Amino acid sequence: MLNQGSQLKQGSAIDRYFKISERGSNVSREIRGGFATFFAMSYIVVLNPLILSGADSSGNSLGFTAVAATTAFVAGILTILMGAWAKHPFAVATGLGVNAFVAVTVASHPGLTWPDMMGLVVLSGITMLILVLTGFRTAVFKAVPEALKTAIVVGIGLFIALIGLVNAGFVRRIPDAAGTTVPLGLGVDGKLMGWPTLVFAVGLVLTIALVVRKVRGAILIGIVASTALAAILEFTLHIGPSFDGKNVNPRGWSLVAPKFSEWGAPDLSLIGKANPFGAFEHLGFVAAALLAFVILLSIFFDAMGTMVGLANEAGTVDKNGDIPNVDRVLQVDALGAIVGGGSSVSSNQIFVESGAGIGEGARTGLASIVTGLLFIVAMFFTPLINLVPFEAVAPALVVVGFMMVSQVGKIDWQDWGVGIPAFLTIALMPFTYSIANGLGAGFISYVLIRTFQGRAREVHPLMWAVAAAFLLFFGIGQVEELLGIK
Repeated sequence: MLNQGSQLKQGSAIDRYFKISERGSNVSREIRGGFATFFAMSYIVVLNPLILSGADSSGNSLGFTAVAATTAFVAGILTILMGAWAKHPFAVATGLGVNAFVAVTVASHPGLTWPDMMGLVVLSGITMLILVLTGFRTAVFKAVPEALKTAIVVGIGLFIALIGLVNAGFVRRIPDAAGTTVPLGLGVDGKLMGWPTLVFAVGLVLTIALVVRKVRGAILIGIVASTALAAILEFTLHIGPSFDGKNVNPRGWSLVAPKFSEWGAPDLSLIGKANPFGAFEHLGFVAAALLAFVILLSIFFDAMGTMVGLANEAGTVDKNGDIPNVDRVLQVDALGAIVGGGSSVSSNQIFVESGAGIGEGARTGLASIVTGLLFIVAMFFTPLINLVPFEAVAPALVVVGFMMVSQVGKIDWQDWGVGIPAFLTIALMPFTYSIANGLGAGFISYVLIRTFQGRAREVHPLMWAVAAAFLLFFGIGQVEELLGIK
């Protein structure tokens, strides 16, 4: 039975606006969830400047401090907008994958400057916003079979768990110079070594224990306790990061070595620097359009897959398989590409790490507002970011991954027409480190297998269009070669 305090909260304007009680949550859960999501994804403020740290064809760089501050600012504004407008516990920040594609693949084309490259992201975002406003993107979402939507949830679960394991150094990439080793292995040379790995192991055991005991705030408690242990170890043993710019330390912290940072005025000078048509001037229409198309497909389907997975985990999907306010979610996501590109920090999109907050109990946009406000604070004062290493957050991602993978039983594996596409979707997301790749393999195989089965009429027309787009997406390298584009 609800106590009087809970009844008052249920009747409040905030409760009615966000439908907190209706979704089986409360204000304290939303706040805890907002904090958990922030801690789980705050690394992007440090990682994004590292990815976008290279010089363009003119020898100019974006600048670490400017990218860091702008990354936090844009993430904060868009996440607050997601919470207030779309009312879902989805946090938004610079998307991993798109930023790497821009920094490596797009940057390899001669003559392009950072404003030119970010201009392509802006154009992709504008195109996506048009697709959202015309209803096309929502129609594609509804055309996806339920089995594939479930496979997306499971695939993202494995993906987010792999992110946690790799970020913690528990699983590591293995150099394959000789062509004889496996791509991933346990720890360092097959051994678990280093204090950071211990922090992850202790955090994982603690988080699992708290979750199975159904302790309130289990995931957040796990993050805070792991962070405290990490800080004590770093301040007493001076472990240092795994790479400090010169030396490699396999026993060090994977990216952020716990430390306190000082207050600093944010540098937001990158906002408004993008040049939407610069790439077309330097590369020509065809080459620039192909690059924009790849960016568009990546942000289009990454976000859709993430949204489906998180909404299912949060239990906010209705009986018809639809997500409330899905149009608003997609609108904010499209704005993320426009604003992110226009601010020179690359496309912003829904983060799978939002699952940490959902696992903590977040069900509404109030949690996103909390996360967004924390990003705004981080723009000025970043001790919370620099104090929390990957190893302290990774246990939460592994546990949330389990929660999402547990839905695998909903797929009809006896129907190979959906079973094989579901398997490919699930497998390729973690194996290729890309949500979009998993979606593409699943969609293409679904269309083909249904055709082989003589059941092509069951395939929604939009699925054919999406499958064709993904064929171009996967074959973009060959297309560029045929067209003589380097």
